[in-house]
Amino acid sequence: MINLTLWDLLPAFVRKARPKAPRRRPARPEPKPPGPAQRAYDAMVAELLAQYGLRVRKWRSTMSGIAWEVYYADGRTARLIEAPRPKGPMSAAIFLHEVGHHAIGFHTYKPRCLEEFHAWAWAIAQMELRGLNITERVRKRMHDSLHYAIGKARRRGLRELPAELAPFVNSWRSIATD
Repeated sequence: MINLTLWDLLPAFVRKARPKAPRRRPARPEPKPPGPAQRAYDAMVAELLAQYGLRVRKWRSTMSGIAWEVYYADGRTARLIEAPRPKGPMSAAIFLHEVGHHAIGFHTYKPRCLEEFHAWAWAIAQMELRGLNITERVRKRMHDSLHYAIGKARRRGLRELPAELAPFVNSWRSIATD
């Protein structure tokens, strides 16, 4: 008795597996050298990180950020931020806002919404000082952020609103239309 399989009955040319050609990935294009605006942003980042002893834990891909400090038992303090890498006015403003929390000092201003105001004020002042473009979108982002901080403080029992925050209680009005 001969033991045959279905494969034995197929012609030889069908049975032979054809070797697949290796897939070739397209070559990545060489990155373009940064332009003058990006060089200015990169210099600003390097300067501020060194000046305030900060470490970027993560460059965020979203337009959000956070700043915090970690206190170690041996007395060391790590000053950290997460923010988008500055590539334009909005990402630069958010980066500067997070650096601003360290620059003005945590818990320097009470309530927390007032600290947010001063961090934004520091960021805008730095943008003006460095000749960076402060767009209408950046100003709206600042306004929306402070409006949110005020609402959060009220939900948490804020009794008296600091005078500096009064302009941010109402909804956004474009500066261009005033």
